[in-house]
Amino acid sequence: GYPFALFQRCFLFQKEAYLIHLYNVLTGLSIAYFNFGMQFFHSLICILVQFLILRLMGRTVTAVFTTFLFQMAYLMAGYYFTATEHYDIKWTMPHCVLTLKLIGLAIDYYDGGKDSEFLTPEQSRFAVRGVPTLLEVSGFSYFYGAFMVGPQFSMTDYQKLARGEMTDVPGQRPNSFVPALKRLSLGLLFLVIYTLSSLYVSDEYLISDEYMEQPFWFRMFYMLIWGKIILYKYVTCWLVTEGVCILVGLGYNGRDKSGKPMWDACANMKVWLYETTPLFTGTIISFNINTNAWVARYIFKRLKFLGNKLLSQALALFFLAIWHGLHSGYLVCFQMELLIVIVEKQIINLVRDSPVLSALASITVLRPIFYVLQQVHHWTFLGYSLVPFCLFTWDKWMKVYRSIYFIGHVLFFTLLLVLPYMRRILVPRKEKLKKAE
Repeated sequence: GYPFALFQRCFLFQKEAYLIHLYNVLTGLSIAYFNFGMQFFHSLICILVQFLILRLMGRTVTAVFTTFLFQMAYLMAGYYFTATEHYDIKWTMPHCVLTLKLIGLAIDYYDGGKDSEFLTPEQSRFAVRGVPTLLEVSGFSYFYGAFMVGPQFSMTDYQKLARGEMTDVPGQRPNSFVPALKRLSLGLLFLVIYTLSSLYVSDEYLISDEYMEQPFWFRMFYMLIWGKIILYKYVTCWLVTEGVCILVGLGYNGRDKSGKPMWDACANMKVWLYETTPLFTGTIISFNINTNAWVARYIFKRLKFLGNKLLSQALALFFLAIWHGLHSGYLVCFQMELLIVIVEKQIINLVRDSPVLSALASITVLRPIFYVLQQVHHWTFLGYSLVPFCLFTWDKWMKVYRSIYFIGHVLFFTLLLVLPYMRRILVPRKEKLKKAE
C-alpha cells in the first residue's frame, strides 16, 4: 500500500474527488485480484447490492436491517463453503472487513436522515448527509490501505480524504511522512520478533503429544509465551496498514490540547499500553481498537433499548464471535473474554472498597511484586482464552484444555461465585451503604 499512498500524495492530492474514488477502486481491485483471482467478484456483488439498498430503500430502518441480514448472511455463507481446520488467506479475510464497512455505512446513512438533536454527538459526527454515488461507495470499500485487514473508518472520513481535508496544513499535503514511517518501522520490528519466535513457538506444538507429556507448569508457561507471540502477527499487520493510512492522510485526527497534530484516527494498536498493562481490560482497549470501536458504536450502543448493559455486552461479543467465523473456538474465546472481564471488574472494585486490600495494594515496596504477578496471571489466561480462537475446531482446543484441566474456566467461574461472599467479609457495611447511595 505504501507505493499507492505515495502516488496519491504526489499526484492526486486535492484533485477531483472522482479521480480519488476511481484510483482507490482500481488499486483495491488489483490487490483483490492478485490475492484471490476471480473470487474478487464476491466483494463486487456485495458493494453493488449495498448501493442498491441505499438508493431503493433510502434512510429507513428496513434498509439497515436488510443490509445487516444480507451482508452477514453472505459472509456466513462464505465461511461455510470455504471452511478448513487451518488459518487460510482466502477471500473471506478481506470480506469480513468489508462487511463491517457496509453495515456501518447503512447505519450512518440512516442517521444522516435525522435532525442532529435526535442524534448523539458521536452519531452526528459519522452521519452521512449526502447521497453517495456508486463510485464513491466503491472507492470507500476498496481503499487500498484498509482493504485486506482494516482498519475500519467511516464514510465521512473517507469523503474528507477525497476532498483533501485530511491534513494538518489546510490546502497542503499532510506532514505525515515521519509518523507513517514510525508505524511502519514498529510493524517491521514486531514482524522480526514474530518470525524469529515462531521458529520455537507454534500452534502445532501446542496440540502435539510431546506437549501433552510435559509437566503441568511447563504446559502453562508455554501457553503464556505462545499467547504473547501469536498475537504479534496481528499487531504487525495493523501497524503496517496504519502507516499507509497515515501517509495518505486518513490517519489525521485533529490536534491535541497543545496544538500538535494527531495521526491516530486509524490506529488499531496502542503498543505501549498493550505491552505494559497488567489488566485484561487494558489489553482489550489497546488491541484491534477500530474494530472494537465499530462494535461499540454500531452494536453495543444501539442495544441500549434492552436496558441491560451486561446483555448488550454479551450480544456484542456474540456478534464478534460469529463475524470472525463459524468455528466453535470463536464462541468459546469470546465467552471467556466476557467471563474474565466481569471477574476482573469485581476484583478491582473489591480491592478499591476493602480497607485491608487497598492498604495492601498501596504499599510501595510490594507494587513491583504485584505487577509481575498480575502480568503472569494476565498473559497466562489471555493465552488460555486464545487457544480456541487460534485452533478453531472442537477436537483441537478441547485436547489442549483437557491437558490443563480447564483451569481457566474452573478458576474464573469459581471466582465469579466466591467474590460476592468475599466482598461481604472484606468490605465494611458503611462502605456498602455509601456505594448504594
